[in-house]
Amino acid sequence: MPRGHEGRARGVLQPHVRSTLVRRLDRAAHDRTAARRLGPRADAALVRLSTAADRSRLWWAVGAGLALTGARGRRAALRGLGSVAVASALANLLGKVVFGGARPDATTLPWVRRLARQPTSGSFPSGHSASAAAFATGVALEWPAAGAAVAPVAGAVAYSRLHVAAHWTSDVVAGAALGAGVALVGRRLVPSGDLPGPDVPAGPPAVVPALPEGEGLTVVVNPRSGASSVRLRPVTEQVRAALPRARVVELADGTSATDLVARAVAAGARAVGVAGGDGTVGAVAHAARAHGLPLAVFPTGTLNHFARAADLTSVTATARAVETGTAVTVDVGELTVGDDAPVTVLNTFSVGVYPELVTTRDRLAPRLGKPVAALVAAARTLRAAEPVALVVDDEDGRWWSVFAGVDRYHPTSLAPVARRRLDDGLLDVRDARDGTAHSRLRTFLEAAGGDLGARLAHAVPPVRRRLVVRQRGATALRVRARDDGQPVVLAHDGETTDLPAGATAHLRLLPAALVVYAPHDPRDG
Repeated sequence: MPRGHEGRARGVLQPHVRSTLVRRLDRAAHDRTAARRLGPRADAALVRLSTAADRSRLWWAVGAGLALTGARGRRAALRGLGSVAVASALANLLGKVVFGGARPDATTLPWVRRLARQPTSGSFPSGHSASAAAFATGVALEWPAAGAAVAPVAGAVAYSRLHVAAHWTSDVVAGAALGAGVALVGRRLVPSGDLPGPDVPAGPPAVVPALPEGEGLTVVVNPRSGASSVRLRPVTEQVRAALPRARVVELADGTSATDLVARAVAAGARAVGVAGGDGTVGAVAHAARAHGLPLAVFPTGTLNHFARAADLTSVTATARAVETGTAVTVDVGELTVGDDAPVTVLNTFSVGVYPELVTTRDRLAPRLGKPVAALVAAARTLRAAEPVALVVDDEDGRWWSVFAGVDRYHPTSLAPVARRRLDDGLLDVRDARDGTAHSRLRTFLEAAGGDLGARLAHAVPPVRRRLVVRQRGATALRVRARDDGQPVVLAHDGETTDLPAGATAHLRLLPAALVVYAPHDPRDG
């Protein structure tokens, strides 16, 4: 055991006793800290700061101040103080009982560095550090800028426990990890109310014909879409049951969505619908745009990204919008690859690791949770990936990923997943370029950090300047494969396209280019 103050130290495991490595590291760190001379004023300030954090009084005061700033501050204070309550209980009522251990000997320090009352409870883990990390992390989850402001204070509190010889380094590290973990788990168990989902309506209201029981509507169904293929009740039957007067046609081999929509228009259709995955929805949307018809989207694919963004969560919800004639106007992207005909992009366009990163993360998330899934997906994807040689908007280089979303996507990371609205009027472009020092590792860290890591990183200017992942808004994006390079695989809305060497892909945003049947009232989604 390191030489320390026993007091009422107790505990079953006592890592300072059982681990020789921990004991040696703690002793070495304590000796260096004890020998450090910061001056009487700094010593006194750290003693006062450490004392102010007793019983989390400091964090209650900061939380009260945050609550006065408005709704966002109140949410940040509530999550921060809730995290403190749980972390403090775990550290003091459970951690110290199980681990305990003697504290360092403070009698060798100058009087100005000693606490008025040296604590006598078990040393491991540090309750002050647990509360500090819990509060700072909890606040950052709700308000990154406030979290960045609180973080230095939390770090100073944690260091103060070493400076006044109240704890060993292992106590402080374990306490901080416990506090941050409590806040992160709390976010998963009690999600933030800041991003409840897409705004309703997802775009400006549009005037469309109301079609009672679907009369005048032709619906194109892809029976091979991911979710459709495993349903007990075929999608065709569901659509016909919800809208008995609608004309329902299945997309078969040898036919295209464009042909089916053209036939529907010739037969007098007043609107077209689609039931299938995002690729099928995009194809029918392109045809609907060409003929100036409103689109009804039935969410029967595997992921239904576009339908969810429009707050269409069921066949019934779409049918209700069709019958009542409620709709919104939304933005779309138009992609031209080389000399091919343009196609409509409803969700995302990407090159590089993004598609595999998202696919792996979404597959692991139900089992591991999103934070851990993001970490594992980033490690697996970037370990084997190679950067792609491209010219992106006249910037020649090698790129880990180039992503463009139609309208603003969240979170602010390399692999965003959702939108709040469909009428932002811009492409949300994210890219990660090779060429900087340790770019693979830095890209991994930014991708693995997820929403919290990205928001915290962007809130701290010195960190923000060193990020690999860049984000910008644009109305168009050009990607050209190098003349001397290999063909490049492009992904859009779940579909893939080859970009030959020397060819250019051009994506441009078309504001308010599509009218979609969608609810205006959130209760109708």
